[in-house]
Amino acid sequence: MRCRARGFTLIEILIALTVLAVAMGAIIKAASDYTGSIVHLRERTLANWVARDVLNDFQVRKEWPRVGERKGTLTMGRNEWAWRAIISQTDEAELRRMDVEVVPEESDPDAEPVTKLSGFLRQPGS
Repeated sequence: MRCRARGFTLIEILIALTVLAVAMGAIIKAASDYTGSIVHLRERTLANWVARDVLNDFQVRKEWPRVGERKGTLTMGRNEWAWRAIISQTDEAELRRMDVEVVPEESDPDAEPVTKLSGFLRQPGS
């Protein structure tokens, strides 16, 4: 009676390793994409908070801003952010529209804003 050796052949091991390598590659890619998404969402969230803070600051001060553009910087989440507010007149004399754009301060001045927020300011006393 002849005993047949038990175990895996070299081909079976190579196929298993190939499947494992492809699966690990997909897992690493998914983890990398997930990390990139988290960084992007964190940046957008902080930029949104900056824009809301700028708009709220104008509303709380109850000043009636002139039509035009204002710029400034604000620290949020240990990062410095540059904001630009474009103030325009609306059809209603007592309302002004304010569009706030936010970019990281170290970015190119012509860079696409991380976020944009629009709001309206009412003339004090009206």
